[in-house]
Amino acid sequence: MTRHVTLMTIDDAEHYTPQQRAAIISAYPAHEREARAKGIPVLGSGRIFPVAEELIACEPFRLPRYWPRLGALDFGWDHPSAAVELAWDTETDVVYVAKACRASQQTPAMQALTLKPWGEWLPWAWPRDGRRETLEGAGVALARQYAAHGLNMLAGHAQFADGSVSVEAGLMEMLDRMQSGRFKVFSTLLPWFEEFRLYHRRDGQVVKLRDDLMAATRYGVMMLREAVVDPAEFKAVRPKAGQSDPLRAFR
Repeated sequence: MTRHVTLMTIDDAEHYTPQQRAAIISAYPAHEREARAKGIPVLGSGRIFPVAEELIACEPFRLPRYWPRLGALDFGWDHPSAAVELAWDTETDVVYVAKACRASQQTPAMQALTLKPWGEWLPWAWPRDGRRETLEGAGVALARQYAAHGLNMLAGHAQFADGSVSVEAGLMEMLDRMQSGRFKVFSTLLPWFEEFRLYHRRDGQVVKLRDDLMAATRYGVMMLREAVVDPAEFKAVRPKAGQSDPLRAFR
């Protein structure tokens, strides 16, 4: 016996005119529109990010090299390890999630092969469990294993500037950016949006299930102050003879 699920949206209700469909959708609260109009489920006691995807999705574009960037990792084995790259437009204070990947049962060596092409200079934020030693690593902390395979791991685990590591504070920072238009995600990152849709609470608590890219993004937002500019941008700027070099301190 086979099962088949057909997903229908309000756009399939052709007995409504486009104007009528738009009016129906606009009558719903913004955070309910995707569930009511598109059938995207709301689980548990509600989505963690009650924000319409249209508010954060953007078409991919070539990142300016002078924007600071940061990688962020969430470690896993049976549940996937995840990685994202954030780019920060400091003039408008908008953060862009430009890359994302997720994979199960991959060693640090295998993940490093995937992530190093993003830029060997790229600094990487990582969670507290990166200090944990593993049998596979013969007692070497996870963060050190990744560093040994060529990733530019930050010296300390992800935390706010005051040293705190509150999950709720990190989620609220992300939500505030989303609601204020200061957080965007390349629309082609389908696994990221998959997790975004299903990320929810049950009895007020965050459900730790298929949240790997969400966690990696949260670590990156917490450590955004560590984002750096691609060194190739500095090399492209050369002062004329007799001029001082404003980038000297960064070399």
